Amino acid sequence: MSQETAVQQQKNVWDGGVSPFSVSYGKLMMWYFLVSDAFSFAALLITYAALRVSSPWWPNPNEVFSAFPGIHKPFPLGFVTLMTFILIMSSVFVVRAVQEGHRMNRKGVMFWMFLGIIGGAAFLGCQAFEWSHLISEGMTLFNNPFGPEGFVHAGHHSGGHEMPLGPRLFGCLFFTITGFHGFHVFTGVLINCIIFIQSARGVYDRRGHYEMVEKVGLYWHFVDLVWVFVFLAFYLL
Repeated sequence: MSQETAVQQQKNVWDGGVSPFSVSYGKLMMWYFLVSDAFSFAALLITYAALRVSSPWWPNPNEVFSAFPGIHKPFPLGFVTLMTFILIMSSVFVVRAVQEGHRMNRKGVMFWMFLGIIGGAAFLGCQAFEWSHLISEGMTLFNNPFGPEGFVHAGHHSGGHEMPLGPRLFGCLFFTITGFHGFHVFTGVLINCIIFIQSARGVYDRRGHYEMVEKVGLYWHFVDLVWVFVFLAFYLL
């Protein structure tokens, strides 16, 4: 065995053996984390699906999610569509940061990562507006004012009879699942800020690679992918 081959094998050896799948230890551990985190989201969404299927009716998302800042008329699903677009574009920006990292282009990484941070922060701001609007309309963890035929305030009557309200668990499920996802976005924004600062300080140039940007990118794309399922569950079905 030549000396060059021996050195190459040594580079590919972990403390416990040869790196499987030809990936680094850090990226493999990130994949393990994402798979385990996917089970958490899956459990929440399966619970939501089971409760929805077992209910005789469910609030109409076109009625529940019809508010849009600056527009006084109902705009069904308009705002959440904007939120989704912002998050997808943020993921695209992080992809570009990863590409620039492969080229060892520090300024390119910083530019695209900064845009990704702005996108994540904008998504959180949009979610804050949506939550505040729904809370102002009376939806909480233990109350749902949205009836089967549209929006109905608790305590309003029609024809001498109180109109039926939606399943109380709707508010609980919405705030829990979207809040759990929002926490992931918030965490991702903080991590992206750290990556941006370290890139500015030349940390990855001194290491000789931008693998950390790629690992953080995997997490950010996971957050984006999970939102697709949350969007499908709450806003489209």
